[in-house]
Amino acid sequence: MPSPTLTDKVAKMIRHDILVGNFAPSEKLVVADLKTRYDVGASPIREALVQLSWSKFVVVEPQKGCWVAPISTSELADLHDSLRIITPVLLKQAINHGDESWELELLTAYHKLSRLKTMQEEYDWIEWQERQRHFHECLLNAATSKIMLSFFADLLNQVQRYRFHAINSGLHIHAIDVDEYESIVKCVLAKDSDNAVIKYERYISNMILQLDQAVSPAA
Repeated sequence: MPSPTLTDKVAKMIRHDILVGNFAPSEKLVVADLKTRYDVGASPIREALVQLSWSKFVVVEPQKGCWVAPISTSELADLHDSLRIITPVLLKQAINHGDESWELELLTAYHKLSRLKTMQEEYDWIEWQERQRHFHECLLNAATSKIMLSFFADLLNQVQRYRFHAINSGLHIHAIDVDEYESIVKCVLAKDSDNAVIKYERYISNMILQLDQAVSPAA
């Protein structure tokens, strides 16, 4: 695998600062300020901003500038609708086509996620997010529709933005119910597609409701 370029590294730093709240939604990103903050030249900054616009973390307007992507209840509702459409298809495909190695990978991802249930420190939210995202990727990665899996990855990026905003607005770790994940995994391993879909849709709806409560005051 090729080494990350300077642009990739800068994009990762900006993305991190957006997620942890160092840059607020809709805040303008000034290249000169970013050069000072990250101690790099203007070119990798501009290239990184364009790269982040592809994943919808920032908005670039030619001749005007660049801003952190805004958040809104309407966009969150759109994300919810999109997830409700594609996740049942992907989950059923994954259950039908997943083999033993997929099941083991899913169990490992769940185990790593459940280990963080009792965490207390603020900085552990970043690790929680990474393990949570990994769980969702493992859950569906045996699906056969590569286009829908790519779209699902894009949706996860956006949900992560909203989740970190909720965290920065005071969402606590104990608001997360790890038992929901266990219930989904049990249905998946039992090849119970119908109940797995029902439980996963319920999980998604509960998650979006939590995020909506954090976003609504800012909308």
